[in-house]
Amino acid sequence: MPDKRAVIYCSSSHDIDPAYNEAARQIVRAVCLAGYDIVSGGSWRGTMGHVCDEAFRCGARVIGVMPRFMKGFEHPELKEMVWTDRMSERKDAMREGTTLAIALPGGIGTLDEIAETYCLARLGRYPGRVVAFNIDGFYEPLKRQLDLYVERGMLDAPSRALIHFPESVDELKELL
Repeated sequence: MPDKRAVIYCSSSHDIDPAYNEAARQIVRAVCLAGYDIVSGGSWRGTMGHVCDEAFRCGARVIGVMPRFMKGFEHPELKEMVWTDRMSERKDAMREGTTLAIALPGGIGTLDEIAETYCLARLGRYPGRVVAFNIDGFYEPLKRQLDLYVERGMLDAPSRALIHFPESVDELKELL
């Protein structure tokens, strides 16, 4: 059976709503139970740390990807780290070999990661499924913006359908 890898984009902040971290743990469990290895930013900080911790608890293979200038923030239990020179290289390395990209609630870095992955999917350069986990409506503004692009003729409906916005773990499981 070929390796299945999911990249999970998320926050490194400790100041976010704890419900987002709980949702992250549930999502990681569901993804691991579906047979995926986890690729993440590799940090011990914020939701990234929760993603790594839960993936380890599930017995999944976990690969962290981090730019060298962030050395010292890597999760202490990670045995597989990929080091890059630039953030753009990091995004490429995180996506490499994955067939599922999930954005959890996060900041501008998370938005950048999921937007680029979605754009690559639209251009036929990312073969995986693209998901923005819409807990508590977090990704509603992005969803509305994409719908506006369709309405104004800047995005076609089939391209819009390349990104999914599940609102629960059960909805996410249906996409796996």
